[in-house]
Amino acid sequence: MTTIKIFLVEDDPDWIRAMTTYLNSEPDLEVAGSATSSREAIEKARQLDFDVVLLDIQLTDYNEEGIYTAIELNDIHPARIIMLTSMKDESIIMQAFTAGAVNYVEKTNYKELPHAIRNAYQHPRAMDALLKDYARLKREEQLKQLTAAEREVFELIEQGYTQPQMEKKLYKTESTLKNQVNKMLKKLGVTSRKEAVEKVRRRGLLPPK
Repeated sequence: MTTIKIFLVEDDPDWIRAMTTYLNSEPDLEVAGSATSSREAIEKARQLDFDVVLLDIQLTDYNEEGIYTAIELNDIHPARIIMLTSMKDESIIMQAFTAGAVNYVEKTNYKELPHAIRNAYQHPRAMDALLKDYARLKREEQLKQLTAAEREVFELIEQGYTQPQMEKKLYKTESTLKNQVNKMLKKLGVTSRKEAVEKVRRRGLLPPK
């Protein structure tokens, strides 16, 4: 029997202890590790071996920290993320899916967790297809406000082109290209090329400054 390894990220140590005991009582589930903050979760994600993450949407620093933690974890470790929530705010739940979560479970319904964990682990392909399509739609949603020329500039920036390389490739003067870059940044609501790429890559989600 395959054992599904779980990484718990929750700022309440008592809840972690209770859920560790509860989940470890299932013959095919094992809590491989836990973290009580975003920083600790990111550090441990580089060291632990796990298949599924149970991640609280509300961590200590600010209300939706778990959403931004999900983005970081997705970059580090390709695990299935299930968001834990005590809220029923649809906009926050949608942000969780935008960040790459495959499901969410209200904490009061913790008895659903074993089934949700198994489902996330055993049926990844359908979820991957849905998340991939959702990511594509979120990307298009952000880029649709750009003109064809601005989008071309953005995509070259995304590929790592420098200003001189873009001028040469697009046969544009420095002033024309700078003007298009500035308009593109303004439409995306960012102040730098790096931030523009990060925002689009992260589906429009960037943590508060």
